[in-house]
Amino acid sequence: MKLELRFFASLREGLGLSGESIDAPPEVKTIADLRIYLVQRGNPWAEVLASGKVIRCALNQEMMSDSMPLVEGAEVAFFPPVTGG
Repeated sequence: MKLELRFFASLREGLGLSGESIDAPPEVKTIADLRIYLVQRGNPWAEVLASGKVIRCALNQEMMSDSMPLVEGAEVAFFPPVTGG
């Protein structure tokens, strides 16, 4: 499945890129699966997207839970938590 990935703020800095196109394997069906797949690439992915870190996700520019199914050609964006005040 072809996916467009986008990374923002500290995630972009940690990975050294703002986005990429990937062809995900068939076992990647949800955003959570995608994150696991990316972590398995090793560092810096494993460090930046580690399962213990809070990361927000958007699918086609709508914030979603990580259990959301992926669709062919989707844009998946990853964000660190945002604080303000």
